[in-house]
Amino acid sequence: MTNDQLKQFIKNYTTEVEFVDNPYSLECIVNTVHFYNLARVLKESDSTAFDFLYCVTGIDLQDSLGVIYHLESTKLQHKLILKVFASDIDNPEIPSVFDLWDCAELQEREVFDFFGIRFLKHPDLRRIFMEEDWEGYPLRKNYVDTVNIIDLIK
Repeated sequence: MTNDQLKQFIKNYTTEVEFVDNPYSLECIVNTVHFYNLARVLKESDSTAFDFLYCVTGIDLQDSLGVIYHLESTKLQHKLILKVFASDIDNPEIPSVFDLWDCAELQEREVFDFFGIRFLKHPDLRRIFMEEDWEGYPLRKNYVDTVNIIDLIK
């Protein structure tokens, strides 16, 4: 499936999507309401067959927190970057996709640990790197490190 065909497939599923110019891979932003169902369709449809989630990354744009999912179809040889942003920066929540791709369980925990984004219906959402009593989320741009005195906002 070409990027244009994939774009049309996604548009046929939901119009609540924004496509971003990217010379390397098709990239789209979907809101949290449509995110999980779109991810499920992209995985389960024979036309797309995104069977491989190879990277989950948190992102802090100062005015919003989000997650980037890198998907690949090993059968059909196409890729997609799927972005979703939490609607509330003070209480960021995004549906979990651990039940679609097993590897999301640990990767979503990592994003939770460093960015504080809660993944709805995640089976074991707890810190994975930081100690349980750690305060704050170290990869947020507004994080203040009183021990190492790192200021990320310039």
